[in-house]
Amino acid sequence: MKRVYTCFCTDVIHEGHLNIIKEAQKLGEVTVGVLTDTEMIKYKRFPLKSTEERVELCRQIPGVSNVIIQSQIMYDDVVKELHPDYIIHGNNWDDEAMLAIKENIEGLLDQYGGELVEVPYTYNEKVAKLDKQMREKLAMPEHRRGRLRKLLNLGVTVADGAEINQFDAMWISSLCDSTDKGKPDIELVDMTSRFRTIEDVTEVTTKPIIFDGDTGGMTEHFVYTVRSLERLGVSAVIIEDKTGLKKNSLFGTEVEQTQDSVENFSAKIAAGKRAQLSDDFMIIARIESLILGKGMDDALTRAFAFRDAGADGIMIHSRKKDPAEILEFCDKFREVDKTTPIVVVPTSFNVITEAELAEHGVNIVIYANQLMRAAFPAMEGAAKSILKHHRAKEIDSELMPIKNIITLIDEI
Repeated sequence: MKRVYTCFCTDVIHEGHLNIIKEAQKLGEVTVGVLTDTEMIKYKRFPLKSTEERVELCRQIPGVSNVIIQSQIMYDDVVKELHPDYIIHGNNWDDEAMLAIKENIEGLLDQYGGELVEVPYTYNEKVAKLDKQMREKLAMPEHRRGRLRKLLNLGVTVADGAEINQFDAMWISSLCDSTDKGKPDIELVDMTSRFRTIEDVTEVTTKPIIFDGDTGGMTEHFVYTVRSLERLGVSAVIIEDKTGLKKNSLFGTEVEQTQDSVENFSAKIAAGKRAQLSDDFMIIARIESLILGKGMDDALTRAFAFRDAGADGIMIHSRKKDPAEILEFCDKFREVDKTTPIVVVPTSFNVITEAELAEHGVNIVIYANQLMRAAFPAMEGAAKSILKHHRAKEIDSELMPIKNIITLIDEI
């Protein structure tokens, strides 16, 4: 018999999948591949079921002869192993990522005369409702909250240029939140307002959320912040070891900034960990020693102390353009601690790549403000053009069409 292969990345089997199998059966013996959790996260979304559960789900489909695990989103390994006569797929090649997969499949099959068979994508009211239910379930706080820790436990690595890349999490920046509201970045925007930003974000994405908690405020207040963030489904909060009026770290020693004592900040972390109710939530300690010129030894001393106080991760920051001191910190920390996650924010030292940071033990890279900084020049340019020409025609080619804007967010 001819060999037919299709790959599923789903938590539920609906009539669209069954139609794929029906068409595949007409061509030969059917093998279904199940995309691994790690690849699903990098390519599409977080699965609600484990790889093993999804394998069992596919084994129950009538007409399926074999089920295998597909460990890469691209089909190179599968084609090499199975040498299928046909690969069958829905005709929903509607974005760059999907088109890249299609090109990969066609290129591999062309080498030996295999054929890609495209089946019309099944989309009706029942399927649409199932898709919406899955998205809603993914958005629930109890499912969302543990996603960052799951990412780290899976060891999701930085994808190279040959793979499909996407951002893995959302950063709720204090600087961007304040700027968006027309306020200075001095912890002036209260937590109630910032929680509302989180709620807005959770309505449009199921990705894990990391919250910029500034200094965390008073310890007595921080414990309530932790509980509130847990209820909202936030995965982690990052707090910095400074006291007094918050000033942006990139000012460094140009403005007066006071670093908290190791004892006080450790107590704040410990209090936050005692207050949290789930095992999923993470408190990450941000160390300002390099920013404030306190030196490497001070940074490392604080890192180990904060870890021992219960911090689930360490963020190290620098305002230098050369990433050398960041890499030195990571290497020295990893000599002692191989597992505690390291977080960096390469705003100043932006010459280094994610892959290079990963080689030195970095687990999370946050692009903290680049999108907002990109938006301001674009908006300013549009405003200046309208004022200059007294019409909007000259700027129109640089604008997203209104149709695209109003279709960005699905209607309920």
